[in-house]
Order: sequence, then C-alpha cells, then structure tokens
Amino acid sequence: MAIIQGLGLQSAPAAGFADPNSLHRGLARWNRSRLSPSVPRQDWRLELSRDQRMQHKEGEFIEAFRAQVQDAVAAVPTDPDGFIAWFEGLKESGPGQWDPLFDWLATEADMDQMRWFLTQEAAGEAGFDDLVAMTQVKLPARPKLELARNYWDEMGRGNMGGMHGPMLDMTVQGLELAPTIEGTLWQSLALANTMTAFATTRRYAYHSVGALGVVELTAPTRVASVAAGLKRLGAAPKLRKYFDLHAVLDVEHSKAWNAEALMPLAQEHPETLPAIAEGAIMRLLCGEQCFEAYRAFLWAGAQTGQTLLRESA
Repeated sequence: MAIIQGLGLQSAPAAGFADPNSLHRGLARWNRSRLSPSVPRQDWRLELSRDQRMQHKEGEFIEAFRAQVQDAVAAVPTDPDGFIAWFEGLKESGPGQWDPLFDWLATEADMDQMRWFLTQEAAGEAGFDDLVAMTQVKLPARPKLELARNYWDEMGRGNMGGMHGPMLDMTVQGLELAPTIEGTLWQSLALANTMTAFATTRRYAYHSVGALGVVELTAPTRVASVAAGLKRLGAAPKLRKYFDLHAVLDVEHSKAWNAEALMPLAQEHPETLPAIAEGAIMRLLCGEQCFEAYRAFLWAGAQTGQTLLRESA
C-alpha cells in the first residue's frame, strides 16, 4: 500500500510564512498566556482583542499548512478498513519515521546533547492530557469514551504518582533543564502550536483526533530510544520513567484509539476522514521538521549549532 511519500513538504510547518520564527514564538507566548488559569481582570476587552488578532494569525497558519497537504491526502481510502490500514501504515512509512536522530540518541549522544534535545522537546510539549481533554468535547459517544479512557491513563487513573505530565516534569527537574520559548527552535514551537490549534478550535477537532492518534501510533519507538540513551548515560530510573512507560503503554493506547475512536468515525462519520488524515500528516510533518532541525544543531558542531539557535531566536 502506498503511504504518503515524497511529499516535498520539508518546510510545511513554515507554511509559506516569511518569518516563521516570529510567527511561532508569538503564537507560543499567546498559547501559554491564554491557556493558563486566571481570574477576571479589568482589561478583559483588551484580552479579547488580542485573542481575535492571534486567532486570525493561527487560522492563517493552519489553513496555509492544510493547503500544502490536501493534495497529498486526497487519495487516502475512505472505506473503514482501508482507512485504518492506511493510518496504521504511517508507523512505518509516514513522514519522519525512523529518523536517524533516535538511534544516535540511544547509542552515541553525550549527556549535554541529550539534555539539549530534551529541553527542546519539553519546550514544545503541549500537554497530551490537556489536548485530549479539549478534543473530546461533543465528540460522538464511542470516540469520546476512548479519549476519556486515554485521559484517565494520562491522569494516572486517579493516582498523582502515576500522572504522566509530572513524570516528564521529574525528568526536566532531575536533569536541570530550563526550557524557554526564547531558547527553543521554532520548529519545536510550531509542533506545539499546531497541536494546540487543533485541540482548541472546534473546526479542527477531527484534525486533533488524527494528530493525537498518530502520536500514540508512532511515539513508542522514539521514546524507547530516548530511554535507552538515558540509561546508557547513567540517568536514574525515575528520570527515565516517562519514556520507559510510553514505550510500552502507547502501543496499547494506539490499538485502542484506532479501534474505538477512528473505526467508529470511519463507519458512522466518513465525512471526518479527510480531516483526520490531514491532522495525522500535519503532525508527522511537524515532527519530521523538528528532527531535521535537531540533527542540524546537534551534528553541526558547537559553534555552528549555536549560530543555528541564534538565527532561530
């Protein structure tokens, strides 16, 4: 079966914008602000005006990105079995899969290089639990239930010690990482901005279902490599726990997502399949561009790498 190949979309997350650095840093700051719990303020009208302006920028970005992938996903099967087979095939042949970065992290990266990589990843982490929670609003019953089960796992099934977000925070704190928007490559910010746009904007709800599902599908091999690299470098088990867990758990999450979220939508709401396919491919393209940017930084040598980061800032 032909999976999406040869897209020629290496710059897709830039989506034709002349200054993706400014775009994605601005969106990242806005997302951090608007999603943080707050209390009523006197300047709420100014906040609404800002939100309208930023939503317009976000929408222009997402629509330009969509325009670059629509032709590529036009031939995706629309029958339920064919669609699921296509989706599952993305694990092997989707954009960014089997990137050599991850074998290198597992076998060669030193601790400073690993810490830099994890800092980028932490800064671009949009919070899978929150994305799932926002995506499930008003979905049909079976997909909604599957996203609820997935969310409950993310929440440690009610046990704070099992919550996935704090596990990653433990790694960040234990390795003394300091993720910031200003110190992050724009490609990583673009990934988080894309996922946040999908989950917070109801016209992209099914894009979010596809994007979150493809994360579950493709993450296990990558996080296993990160876990192996951390173990090789002597990181304590508690600092590897997040990666060790997802290397195993996401395999089961992916099977359940495909069977209980994607299959019912394919059977009962086939009109959602183009959006699901677009969301999956857009998420993979964001990842692919991150991996390429990370390799350019990590493999270029310290001086060239610092130049790349300054140019991205």
